[in-house]
Amino acid sequence: MVRKPVLLVVAHGSRDPRHAATVHALVRRVRALRPGLRVETGFLDFNLPSVHGVLESLAAEGVRDVVALPLLLTRAFHAKADIPAVLREAPPSLRVRQAEVLGPSPLLLSALERRLYEAGLSPADKSSTGVVLASAGSTDPEAIAVIAEIAREWRHTGWCAVRPAFASASLPRTEDAVRELRALGCARVAVAPYVIAPGRLPDRIAAGADVAGADVLSEVLGPAPELAALLLRRYAEALRQGQLTAA
Repeated sequence: MVRKPVLLVVAHGSRDPRHAATVHALVRRVRALRPGLRVETGFLDFNLPSVHGVLESLAAEGVRDVVALPLLLTRAFHAKADIPAVLREAPPSLRVRQAEVLGPSPLLLSALERRLYEAGLSPADKSSTGVVLASAGSTDPEAIAVIAEIAREWRHTGWCAVRPAFASASLPRTEDAVRELRALGCARVAVAPYVIAPGRLPDRIAAGADVAGADVLSEVLGPAPELAALLLRRYAEALRQGQLTAA
């Protein structure tokens, strides 16, 4: 029997303990969806185990194939530089393929709406509610353009308006986007954090929502079922593109 390639979820890591706890909760949900698949977690910084440490351990066990999946919503610096650099240092006995980042995907929009409804909105509120799509931010123009395009696409699903915002590196900030939606005449304004796990930047998004008086602030995506399903989808895509065998 040919072993399935191991899925290695590559998370950024954070000094905030909520970050790692959320990542592990998401990975547990992925394992529950695919019991026969081995899923490991490695962190780029701040948390253990490190990506390099996991790869070394897998090689020592005799594992040969690994799909490294960036736990990232946009293809920015970490996906383009940091993660490839770490994977290049993998033991030579390992065949490692880097999967695509998670976004954009309709599953992520579904997860965002799930969080907004959990925060108190309903589908009937969409036409009168403006939404701030609040991401961490990036200096990468490609990543910024993707966030803007997601906001445009999401607007077409029935919301009053959708505006992108960024917690760092780019503008506008969350509070400015909330005020813009008020000025447009939206009856209520909701802030939807387009981030996976809690931490410093999501806290900044929440602070911006509070200072501008947003009506609704949803939770981070976290271990949403849509997110777990998306990880498995990216894994399957990497197998097809790399012609790795998943028996």
